[in-house]
Amino acid sequence: MLRRPDRLGKVLSQGPDSCHKGVTLLCRNRVDNLWQVSTAERERTTPLSGLHAADLVIVGGGFTGCSAALAAAELGARAILLEARDIGHGGSGRNVGLVNAGLWLPPREVARAIGEQQGARLNAALAAAPDLVFDLVERYAIACEARRDGTLHCAHAPSGLRDLEDRHAQQREAGAPVTLLSAEQARTRTGSPVLHGALHDARAGTIQPLAYVHGLARAARQAGAVLHEHSPVTGIRHEAGAWQVETGQGAVTSKALLVATNAYHLPMEGWQAPETAALHFFQMATDPLPDLLSQDVLPGGEGCWDTATVMTSFRRDAAGRFILGAMGLPERGGRALHEGWARAKLARLFPQLAGSRFAHAWSGRIAVTRDHIPKIVAPGPDALAVFGYSGRGIAPGTLLGRQAARALVSRPNAPMALDVLADYSERATMLRSLTYETGARAIHALERLLLR
Repeated sequence: MLRRPDRLGKVLSQGPDSCHKGVTLLCRNRVDNLWQVSTAERERTTPLSGLHAADLVIVGGGFTGCSAALAAAELGARAILLEARDIGHGGSGRNVGLVNAGLWLPPREVARAIGEQQGARLNAALAAAPDLVFDLVERYAIACEARRDGTLHCAHAPSGLRDLEDRHAQQREAGAPVTLLSAEQARTRTGSPVLHGALHDARAGTIQPLAYVHGLARAARQAGAVLHEHSPVTGIRHEAGAWQVETGQGAVTSKALLVATNAYHLPMEGWQAPETAALHFFQMATDPLPDLLSQDVLPGGEGCWDTATVMTSFRRDAAGRFILGAMGLPERGGRALHEGWARAKLARLFPQLAGSRFAHAWSGRIAVTRDHIPKIVAPGPDALAVFGYSGRGIAPGTLLGRQAARALVSRPNAPMALDVLADYSERATMLRSLTYETGARAIHALERLLLR
């Protein structure tokens, strides 16, 4: 049953830049984020001013919010989206850009976490979610460097290959087009001499994530949605059968409300937000590689990540830049450690790139739920909040935003990939956040010593 918030509180909304004082390399200024430099899509809007009415008001301008705005507009509803900073300012504009099928958890673990029936529904929906992403890219001509060459989940050690063998079996049971590669095949496929195997998923691919979210925003505007950047929400309340959403310069009265802010937040009166742990992830990108190196490094164009507990990602963009990513917070003493580790890791993964200059570096924040499965909460009548992608935001965010919009504006009983919860809470989120960063720093420090 839907419930109304019964006390004032703070909500996960759009929020402050994840760049912090004292971080001179990873967050020197906003152009350090490669995606901001290379995006071919740029939707610019004005702040909200005055009083407005809507069928659906959306708080948050990332994958989920922009997908919802587009879906609502396609249905003929008047949708107004409010973003505190720029479109894609949060995790959507700091993403690795891997459009994967499913979650980090393999299908059986998803079913164990949330039950067989709901797990089967979610697994099936997310298996097809990359189709939705690439269909939207094609339908709305979004210029986001989209490539559907699959992704490679790479074994960092023999134990990682055993994990991939189990994942391969589970995915094949579900009929997924996945292929298990031997160590020799993985090394030939990637150009890295240190991999112990890989799992290729043909459903997946890569995009320029900031360009994609701006493309969704542009498509939503063209379909009739109204978007307002630099419009931080200060308060939300439900009265007289409608939601009142206020900013510093205006307000929106709406029958329905969607909060899609995930890991980026500002305080707002009138809302109690579920807490999740925060995991930080940084990325560093080289200049475009010379043609000779391009033939040896990820020649097939797949996006990759490995099986290590402190995960590493690597891919190339359309211009041929090599992008290395890893868990870690680039502040409070972490900058030099993570930066030094990245140089050593690059040289080990791809000796042919040893000594390459990192021309761009940036970081982002990920909202991680206790079971690593996204949540949909109904905080009041005709209201939903979607959050907790745990590092898998592109395809799930696009799908769940679309489903949430349809459920709120025209089809109250519309099917959802996840059951809607009346409430959600977690304990020890700060401790878990600290554990993630402590683990990342410890592993990176050890690996840096071993990689010398």
